[in-house]
Amino acid sequence: MKIVWKSIPTVLFHDELLDKAYSRATKAADRVDDPHRVFRVRKQMNRMLQTASDVIAETLLEWVSDWPSLDKLPVFDEAMVEAAVGCDDYRHHLSMLQWGAKQVRNIAGQNQKKITRTANVEFMHESRREAYGRISSIVRQVGPSLAWLNEARETLRKLPSIDPMEPCIVVAGAPNVGKSALINSLSSGKPEVASYPFTTKQLHVGHFELRRLKYQLVDTPGLLDRPMQERNLIEMQAIAALRHIGSVVIFLYEPSQADGVSDEQQLHLLEEVRELMPQREFVVIRSKGDMSGQRAEEWDEIAAAEATWVEDGRPVDAEIDLLTDPESGYVTASATENVGLEALRLHIAKLANAQRQDDPMELPEGWHRR
Repeated sequence: MKIVWKSIPTVLFHDELLDKAYSRATKAADRVDDPHRVFRVRKQMNRMLQTASDVIAETLLEWVSDWPSLDKLPVFDEAMVEAAVGCDDYRHHLSMLQWGAKQVRNIAGQNQKKITRTANVEFMHESRREAYGRISSIVRQVGPSLAWLNEARETLRKLPSIDPMEPCIVVAGAPNVGKSALINSLSSGKPEVASYPFTTKQLHVGHFELRRLKYQLVDTPGLLDRPMQERNLIEMQAIAALRHIGSVVIFLYEPSQADGVSDEQQLHLLEEVRELMPQREFVVIRSKGDMSGQRAEEWDEIAAAEATWVEDGRPVDAEIDLLTDPESGYVTASATENVGLEALRLHIAKLANAQRQDDPMELPEGWHRR
């Protein structure tokens, strides 16, 4: 099940919810028509209580229903909620809405009985006012939860939507090694890319299609080589992505960064990522290959082969050799000069397909599916 976080509905503040309920209650009472004063007032007061309680309770329960249930979320999405806003707080504040809806209905029911059992018009009005006061008190108690959900919604809307049925490739590495530029070139995703040192503030998801199959690329925030307990919220989102999704990991490594993370720290980070994802295929890439002091000997040859492959319509039976860095021996590519990317795309797609668990109800590989 793919969760579309951007579709989470807006939550009203407590005063807005009360205004909405009481204004509808007043309109409902105005539609009551009975020539007998006692019967008319009784109907009006009951109608007002019924309408106000229905509006508040149904609105609260609708929000609970429309917000994703943590018990039904994939492990990755649950980990993202934990990293972004906290699962315990998420459950608590939604449960407060359920509690509030139940209390409002109980209060309305109790006071409707009082109104129905009396013929005293003033007592009917007094019972309605008493119910309004108690209902308002309950909604004010729920107010902090409504405010929290409003704030959480703005955070959750920025979370990526990952389709668990499609192959997923995670791009990881230290800050400022070129992850966003690489994913920008490989896929339809458009992470924020800058010419100065800059680290991604959240997860981005891009897609590319190859041989009629769709692949997801997740651009993670830059990880720093430090203990887990010292990592911030952005880094914890990256950890959630690494730990719970992806059949292939692309780790970008840039040796001798002038103002970034040292070689030793990056290699230590690589080993830590391997421990987090022991069952995944790894592709270590020497980033920014065009900036290397010595380009690979096959640079021009592979650039020409890729151009020909694209011009021929990306034939299924054609393969392109990976571009390798002569110094480190790692795979390399250039997002700025568009060299090595087609070979890399072919390679990671092959690795992802090899780890894919076929569903007997799915169409055969290569069939176009929307």
